[in-house]
Amino acid sequence: MDANNFYMNELKNFPKKIIDNVETPCFIVNDALLERNLKILNSVQKRTGIKILLALKAFAMHSTFPIIRKYLDGVCASGPIEARLGYEEFRKEVHTFAPAYSKQDMKKVIQYSNYIIFNSISQWKKHRDIIVNSRKKIEIGLRINPGHSEIETALYNPCIPGSRLGMQCKDLEGEDLTGINGLHFHALCEQNSDVLVRVLNSFEKLYKKYIPKMKWVNFGGGHHITRKDYNVNLLCKTINDFKNRYKMQVHLEPGEAVAFNTGVLVATVLDIIENESNIVILDTSAEAHMPDVLAMPYRPNIIGAGKPGEQKYTYKLCGITCLAGDIIGDYSFAKSLKIGDRLVFLDMAIYSMVKTTMFNGVKHPSITIYSPSTKNMHIVRKFGYNDYKNRLS
Repeated sequence: MDANNFYMNELKNFPKKIIDNVETPCFIVNDALLERNLKILNSVQKRTGIKILLALKAFAMHSTFPIIRKYLDGVCASGPIEARLGYEEFRKEVHTFAPAYSKQDMKKVIQYSNYIIFNSISQWKKHRDIIVNSRKKIEIGLRINPGHSEIETALYNPCIPGSRLGMQCKDLEGEDLTGINGLHFHALCEQNSDVLVRVLNSFEKLYKKYIPKMKWVNFGGGHHITRKDYNVNLLCKTINDFKNRYKMQVHLEPGEAVAFNTGVLVATVLDIIENESNIVILDTSAEAHMPDVLAMPYRPNIIGAGKPGEQKYTYKLCGITCLAGDIIGDYSFAKSLKIGDRLVFLDMAIYSMVKTTMFNGVKHPSITIYSPSTKNMHIVRKFGYNDYKNRLS
């Protein structure tokens, strides 16, 4: 199946009747696709005995938590606010990591977390007493740099030289690690299990004298487990071999793998103008609604669209904000676009929803769930003027 036919085939997951009747812009998450991913992740848990956590930084749509918590052990949070969401809405384990914690943040993190991971020895020493005095049973971990990463985009690589994330092996020398239960590393981004093998090999070489003293190791996120070409067998073998060597618990915290290819963003063509090319103005925005398009950058796929010149009509798709560079990219279509047409951006559940802003006060996408079993779409959240106003003073 060629790429265009594949993307057209996605219409079966998001029927035209649904697309044509939503008020745009709108995020739609397909709960059957979400459960499909979760069953794959659960199969890894069953084959290895590991804990898999939902990374809230990638997907925090808590209306779907009743589905997700049937399969996963908990969530990983990036601070007290995400930790509270996990505690109150997911209601299973909460593992929290932040580059640093204030005293006020730590009080809240203790309240909501089962695991707390520190980015430095000094942060552990600063907050150790308050954790001990809380008398709450909390597992403590340290984030370390595994010494190897194959992430090509520096913006997403936590292991680049001079990184603020993760301690070096030399930072542990001579330190009293009493009270430290585990180690955490994160060095993958949308990658396959062969990369994990090489990262893990570096991690074991660097930290071989510390690993046997731990109860658990967290392999972080970035494991693209639910992608069709992902080598699940190699992942399970790698995890089981590690567990056999060290007799300890292993955690994974994927975000993308949970909601990968489960959601879309539907937009409407508002205007078409000409200035050296055909320019389409949409009621959505790269800057406000899918900021990774500009930050990474990347070119999202659209149902029925191809690369520039691949099909008869090519357009530059642009956003609705005043930012001059609010440009999504150049796409071609078999038929000419007209005002009022709907475009469906694929794989928009992950990161896009959690990164949206209300820049310019542009209309914020609604959030909906489509259930193929009932053929019903449920509007979870709509946004309006008060949401914009109440974020400001």
